[in-house]
Amino acid sequence: MSGDHYYYGDNVNMYGGRQNQGIVRNATGAGAGEPNPALVAALAELHRLIGELRAQVPAPSARLLDESLPALTADAAVPAQERHRALMAIAGIAATVGAVGQPVAQAVQAITGLLGG
Repeated sequence: MSGDHYYYGDNVNMYGGRQNQGIVRNATGAGAGEPNPALVAALAELHRLIGELRAQVPAPSARLLDESLPALTADAAVPAQERHRALMAIAGIAATVGAVGQPVAQAVQAITGLLGG
């Protein structure tokens, strides 16, 4: 069995000190690999709200909203830093448009809470 590798639990391999990307989560048990249903619902609602907000912001802000959408999935493959950056960009745009952006800002806050910070 030389060369076979079996990992149970978290596994971290770091080679060198540059561009280290994160941790491999080898979770097992009930619910492993399944996205949180509350997170899935909150992200779907955020996508809907962004669609409404997009029509009410200037073109550069609409482009930034569009560029942020791919990071807003429940897929665990999306790096946490990328998702956080997208959420903060969306929250910033929502804050600049006042009351119109309030539902989007609240949705971002709820998702941030679900993600643990």
